[in-house]
Amino acid sequence: MTPRPQASVISPALVTQKAVQRLPRWALLLLCVAYVLPGLLGRDPWKNEDIASFGHMWSIALGQSPWLHPNVGGILPSSGGILPYWLGGAFISLLSPWLDPALAARIPFAMLLSAILALTWYTTYELALTESAQPLPLAFGGEAQPKDYARAVADGALLALIASLGLLQLGHETTPELLQLASSTLFLFSLAAVQRRPVLARWAAMLALPILAASGSPSIATMLGAAGVIVCLRSRDEVMDVHIRWVLLATVLSLAVATALSNWGLSGWAWRIAPPTSAKDCLQLLVWFTWPTLPLAGLTIWHWRRQATRRHIATPLLVALIGLGASLAMGANERALLTVLPPLAVLSAFSLPVLQRSLGAALDWFSVMFFTLCATGIWLYYVAMQSGVPVRIATNILKLVPGFQFQFSWIALISAILGTITWLGLVRWRTARQTHALWKSLVLPAGGVALCWLLFMTLWLPLLDQARSYRFLVSRIAPHISAADLVCAPAAPVGLLTALEYFGHYRVNGQALSAAARTTLCGTLVVRIPAHDDAPRFRGWLKVAQYNQRSHNSEQIVIYKQKTSTADLINQLTPAEHALPALSK
Repeated sequence: MTPRPQASVISPALVTQKAVQRLPRWALLLLCVAYVLPGLLGRDPWKNEDIASFGHMWSIALGQSPWLHPNVGGILPSSGGILPYWLGGAFISLLSPWLDPALAARIPFAMLLSAILALTWYTTYELALTESAQPLPLAFGGEAQPKDYARAVADGALLALIASLGLLQLGHETTPELLQLASSTLFLFSLAAVQRRPVLARWAAMLALPILAASGSPSIATMLGAAGVIVCLRSRDEVMDVHIRWVLLATVLSLAVATALSNWGLSGWAWRIAPPTSAKDCLQLLVWFTWPTLPLAGLTIWHWRRQATRRHIATPLLVALIGLGASLAMGANERALLTVLPPLAVLSAFSLPVLQRSLGAALDWFSVMFFTLCATGIWLYYVAMQSGVPVRIATNILKLVPGFQFQFSWIALISAILGTITWLGLVRWRTARQTHALWKSLVLPAGGVALCWLLFMTLWLPLLDQARSYRFLVSRIAPHISAADLVCAPAAPVGLLTALEYFGHYRVNGQALSAAARTTLCGTLVVRIPAHDDAPRFRGWLKVAQYNQRSHNSEQIVIYKQKTSTADLINQLTPAEHALPALSK
């Protein structure tokens, strides 16, 4: 038996060997698969950031834009650096023509999501093995062994991250934020693993911060580097004195990467500062986005407050505060808030040894009621989509997604049935047994999130795909656009430009051209206007179609064709035509 080192500060944790029973690896792996794979197959790129990012990747793979300057219709990425688009474009090129480009672009991002889950587990495991994180020895023996304790706490962290509502949708998109999240989690791992795996920790730090800077977040990389320096200086471990040099070098490299991208005309140093709309909106976002990790992390900070400067608390706390500050500085941006989820999951895992039984039971029963009702509602809507009964629900579906056509799939139905049966078995296991495992209170929240995501991505996938994809809109406007036309859509979002290229195979231009150039080059004009607004009129252009994107309350797309010859139009330009980009915003 390995002798247990004694912590200089009293630990609040009293854990027996019985409480660190092993969560079966097959069950944990199955939960991760049920969380990562749904949404990977059988769907189009969705609005808005998902299809916009895919558009830049696809443009690179087709050779329509250079690798150093990805663009769609002449519109450069507004953020996200360049590395995420290289990653998606490389996989599209590599897997073409065997896989659909949208699926090929999603594969590396599904791998990134898997890496985030794995890095969160290993980060927690390494931190739980540190001297100050270990529980107190019991008077009569029988306390948890260090590695068993660390494994149980790490299992809890992984379950907490899966249960986080904020990661659910954003973690399954092909957007730069997922690579940014993977990079920040890798840096968190580097600070956790330095004591037992110093070489691996150095490589992790050297990769994490430059990748984060090349993915569009050099300011976050700089702040994480500063947080790493603080952790190294405050640590009592001698190995941290050596690691600080590598953290500083990684920070310098990230600054160099961001500066180089800016010099190349790319989004290197791009500040997106905006005041939050209101304190109420910020609070609402923080509560639902971080549930259930935030309250558990707060419980950890309170019970472990005497060890707040120790590495297992200080490291995830500093990283979480940096992500929270970045989100607030960007107007309570939910994508910037993604950075807080892995460190909050790590913090919440250390609340499990001190979690009162009453709080654990409340979390269990809330999860049972909430996710069971959610699953029941999903099944009820599925029956209405298939049979038209209940009539009111079927009518509401048609109002939300006009023209919706149900597509039956045996694979989706069987997967949903198996997932529901597994959930019922999990509920019975948790409510019928008095388990002492540390991770017990996070099994139902994680399982419920995975179940609802599986049901959404199987039973509701046709509905969601038609509601959130541009495919249906492009098919409606196709009769009004000639394949030989250059489609001009000034000030249109990149997602719409990508949809016109990807689904309609049109040549597009999204730049704000002068009226003369637009009249000379464009065969078709596409203008996006708010819902219920009247379509603007332009001399020399005839409105041929007007469609809502989804329902009557969604934004409208107006299609124009030229009335007369190009020579006549050049002499008939009006001030209204010069204002077209502003009208189409």
